[in-house]
Amino acid sequence: MPDSIMFKQDAFVVLEPNQPEQFLTHQELLEKLKGILAHQQDNLPPDLQKFTSLESQAQYLLDTSCELDVGPGKYLQWYAVRLSK
Repeated sequence: MPDSIMFKQDAFVVLEPNQPEQFLTHQELLEKLKGILAHQQDNLPPDLQKFTSLESQAQYLLDTSCELDVGPGKYLQWYAVRLSK
């Protein structure tokens, strides 16, 4: 049985084209996703269209994905990381 500590995350490493990697907290990443989604409401992926609020869309992405296509040649990727042992 896996140790529960394997599922705890301290932060997320966030990758974007032509940008240095960033370390964000859960709340910071949630806010970043909400900001991006606010400008993409006319072009949402099908699985996000069922959610009516930015908060629920961003939380769904955070819980189920690790990448968001934000336009031609642009993307946002995030990976949960633990900063200490």
